[in-house]
This record gives sequence, C-alpha cells and structure tokens, in this order.
Amino acid sequence: MINEKNIQPIQFLFEKELLEEIQKVSTIKQVPKGEIMIDLGERIKFIPLLLEGAIKVVREDDSGEELLLYFVEFGSTCAMTLNCCLENTSSEIRAICESDTTLIMVPVAFMDDWLTKYRSWRNFIFENYQNRLSEMLKAIDALTFLKLDERLEKYIKDKSKVTKSKTLKITHLEIAMDLNSSRVVISRLLKKMENQGKVVLGRNTISINY
Repeated sequence: MINEKNIQPIQFLFEKELLEEIQKVSTIKQVPKGEIMIDLGERIKFIPLLLEGAIKVVREDDSGEELLLYFVEFGSTCAMTLNCCLENTSSEIRAICESDTTLIMVPVAFMDDWLTKYRSWRNFIFENYQNRLSEMLKAIDALTFLKLDERLEKYIKDKSKVTKSKTLKITHLEIAMDLNSSRVVISRLLKKMENQGKVVLGRNTISINY
C-alpha cells in the first residue's frame, strides 16, 4: 500500500475516488539506473505509472539487434505494456531505466474495471496510447527518412529532454546500440558535432550546447 505523499505527484491526473483506489491496491517500486524493468517474454502483472526518472523502451529483432521505440517520462505509462495487459500476452518490448526511477505499480486486474468506472483513467490510457503511437511513428520515420547524423542529433535532444539534463552520461557504444549503428561511426559523428560546437565530449559524457 502507498501513502498520500506517494500519490501526490499524480493528483492532477485522476479524480479523488480513483486516487483513493490506486492508493489502496498499488505498490511503490524503485528501480536503479540501467536495470531492466520489463523484459521480452515477461508476463505483465502491473501497470507502471512513472513518478520519477525515465524509461527507454526498445524492441529486439531475431538477430538480437535493438531498436529504440520511445522514452517514458513522468506522469506516463508504457503503451506496449498496456497492450499486453488488454490482450493478456507476454511482453514484446524491453524497458530499461534511463535514471533512478520510481513507479506506482497498479495491478493489471483493475485495468478493465477502471476503464468503465473512471473517465480520467480512460483518458489517461487512450492519451498514452496516442502519444506512444506517435513516438513510434516518429522512430520509424527517423529510421526510414533521416540520415544517421540527423537521427543522432534527434536522439541526443530526446535523451536530454527525458533526463532533464544538458549533460548525458552515456558511452558511444550505448548510443550505437540504440541507433543500430557501430561505435566507430557514432564516435566520428559525435566528433563532427563537437567541431560544429553542438556538443562537448568528455569521458563517457556528452554536454549539449543547443
């Protein structure tokens, strides 16, 4: 069970009665940076509501290559997780914490009932579906239409936004894996961005100037 202090950050999202139900049936979960929160093939038992931190959601192909789909920020949840809940299927994504993350874990058993009972819950679910679908389409467009240097710049901007920091603590290899490229190519493109004055490169850090 969670307390009123835990629930306070999401009071603006839901009506009082629903907040009281969330408080009664949910639990708090804290996941450190870099940990996998949901993995491929896992059965989804809880709907995560993000209170603090950020989560990276990726897909994996048959060869083990990952494709970044979207980031989940404060006050949101993962649309792919919701889909698994509705369809009662195993996870088709991997969710990795981008920073130390705090979540409210709502048992899946309450999802359907709340959809009919609470307007704010319906709005929350549908809005998250719409937002995540839009982000996935942008990811597909970037992969299809943008050059790698443009995808890299978009990736850095997006990551800065979700981590709320102009300095990213990340290796060139991690970026390469997210963008389905090689470390050598990413390092070359980052050096080009540094020469253009867009970033400053450090030891496993990237400071953004734009």
